[in-house]
Amino acid sequence: MASQKTKRLVITTVIVATIIVSAALLAFRLRPAALATIRSVASGSAADRMSDLPRVILWAWERPEDLRFINPQEVGVAYLAATVTLRGERTIIRPRMQPLALAPATRRIAVARVETDGRPLLSEDQRHRVVAELTKLAGGENVEAIQIDFDARASERAFYRALLVDLRKQLPESMRLSITALASWCLGDNWISDLPIDEAVPMLFRMGADRENIQMRLKAGDPFSTPLARHSLGISTDEPLAVRPGGRRVYVFNPRPWSAESVGQITREVQ
Repeated sequence: MASQKTKRLVITTVIVATIIVSAALLAFRLRPAALATIRSVASGSAADRMSDLPRVILWAWERPEDLRFINPQEVGVAYLAATVTLRGERTIIRPRMQPLALAPATRRIAVARVETDGRPLLSEDQRHRVVAELTKLAGGENVEAIQIDFDARASERAFYRALLVDLRKQLPESMRLSITALASWCLGDNWISDLPIDEAVPMLFRMGADRENIQMRLKAGDPFSTPLARHSLGISTDEPLAVRPGGRRVYVFNPRPWSAESVGQITREVQ
């Protein structure tokens, strides 16, 4: 009888030890990003992998820009690097055509604008071509993150999700992945909550017909339902702030070329 109990004890000990060792090996093999995701799920909030970037980030769109005057410790730049148009079965890639001057120490995010024209096929071949082009952006000088600007319709979301999954697999482990997000995506429409990204930037300007409703919800303190959208905001210099930044990272669009004066003004406003 004692011998049987001893055997059961030994077997139980071996099983428990095997489980512990397996868990330790799994944790060792997981990437830091995956471990951060596990911790964030357990705590109910998303970790901010982009927290080391400057609090103010200027969008530099398709026009000549000279931003060598900015303080890299306070301001970063998210520059349009490529525009992708999906038209029928075609994938049209247009690289940035306008000059951009930056100081060597400037923290940089390469932005890709994705547009659909007419009735795109949204095929597997198109997805692979887009992923290949976006992966190249990660090799740009001092690029620390890739950002995708795609106002995907409901019918385009499955394609967008698959694209992001493929892109995440192709990017280096250290490369952060960001997307811009319609405000409605972050206030109840939770389709982006499980995307393999590091942040979703709520676009709080050019909001169209939903503008008043969204502003009312934000002023009432309604939080963004998606944790990935709680670390940053997207605003424009020609529209009043819809919500106080409150320590969040702020991406700023300017319909006019940036100047030392306009950068100084928006920096003071945000701070």
